[in-house]
Amino acid sequence: MLSIIKTISLHGLEGCLIEVQVDVSSGIPEWTIVGLPDVSVKEAKERVRTAIKNSGFEFQSKKIIVNLAPANTRKEGSLFDLPIAIGILTNFKEIKMQNLEDTIFVGELSLDGKINKAKGILPICLEAKKIGIKRIILPKENEKEAAIVKDIEVIGIGTLDQLVDYLNDKIEIESTKIDIENVWKKEQEYNIDFSEIKGQENVKRAVEVAAARWSQLSTYRKSGKWKNNDSKKNSNNITRSNL
Repeated sequence: MLSIIKTISLHGLEGCLIEVQVDVSSGIPEWTIVGLPDVSVKEAKERVRTAIKNSGFEFQSKKIIVNLAPANTRKEGSLFDLPIAIGILTNFKEIKMQNLEDTIFVGELSLDGKINKAKGILPICLEAKKIGIKRIILPKENEKEAAIVKDIEVIGIGTLDQLVDYLNDKIEIESTKIDIENVWKKEQEYNIDFSEIKGQENVKRAVEVAAARWSQLSTYRKSGKWKNNDSKKNSNNITRSNL
């Protein structure tokens, strides 16, 4: 039996649609991943097998072949864990067959079945929107970041068994939505800023460079009058959206 689950792989900031083709058949139990996987993708075998077992599902002794297509593109990272697991569980008939043509899955699995926070979600969602994907299923901790991209349904999931229940229509999970204009507005509201500091151009320039690089900055002077003020301004400058 063959199941095809879609995901997106990143090459720098560019996304590439990947088909995770999973075939499960009778024969000598073995598991092979092909399609130019790197070491972290090959290690998915142990993470996925253990996560499935610890989520309460039986991992059947079958011959499993996972092909990551297109085969001429190198696959890197642990974000393939979730689509591989869904493909296997679909073959095991733990998930009912359904149309997932417009859905992609992204996420790394812990051994206990938890879906870990992933990196690069925003460019993945932008690429998904570009190629016409309607729904993305990803780690719960990434749902707000993904919701920045409009016109795509974002489903945040915490654990593998929760995702199986969702796909089998046993539970409902609302898509995540955020008011991006309100988020930016809140981030721009500061109690203090550099306009309140007169002079000290060299110090302000050093603070700007430190904020741009997310570096630490220490200022020293016998008089501590401006030291505390500059430190407060810098703490505002390096604040990032809590997405």
